[in-house]
Amino acid sequence: MRTSSSNVTRASNGALHAVDDAERNATAIEPFDDVSESGAPDHAHAVQHSNGIDHARLANHASHANDTHAEPLSPDDPLAPLPFNPYKGNRGLTRAWHAMKNSLAGFRVAIREESAFRQELTLAAILIPCGLLVPVEPVSRVLLLGSVLLVLIVELLNSSVEAAIDRISLERHELSRRAKDLGSAAVMVALGMCVMTWALLVGPLVARWLAHWLRASP
Repeated sequence: MRTSSSNVTRASNGALHAVDDAERNATAIEPFDDVSESGAPDHAHAVQHSNGIDHARLANHASHANDTHAEPLSPDDPLAPLPFNPYKGNRGLTRAWHAMKNSLAGFRVAIREESAFRQELTLAAILIPCGLLVPVEPVSRVLLLGSVLLVLIVELLNSSVEAAIDRISLERHELSRRAKDLGSAAVMVALGMCVMTWALLVGPLVARWLAHWLRASP
């Protein structure tokens, strides 16, 4: 009986020692220590390696993009800077003086080269004094004069569009024809608006004057 009890005691003591060794080894391992097996692939190293490849590719792509942007742009490129204009740097009275000279030059060119503008300018020379003398309210007077000036403005813009198209090319092209037709349509709308404004505001006055003149005549 003593021998068996001593064997049991030895076995229990050995088991306790084994548990203590296991706990001591477990506490000796840090939480973030690499406990992977020697034959197993290192996942962290693989991730770092793949990240390194991606970063290298991104760096090469960025350097290639910088090299492309560093190349000089041709004059026909839409992103190329505009040529230097000495009049854009003017300020104050100098800029106003150059703008007035350019505007007067535009009027001279339109009168000399555009027959439609000359006709509309003649019509404006007749209608503007009439709009100033006709007995209407101030708002109606502004509408009368503004409708006449609007025709001149649209005609000048139409002439500038036609000049720009002719500067690009004089050959017959569908887009060039469409642009010129659209400009002519804008002029026609402005003329229609002018006629409508004068007919609605001055028409009743003219009808009243004619009726009064007919009644007064023998």
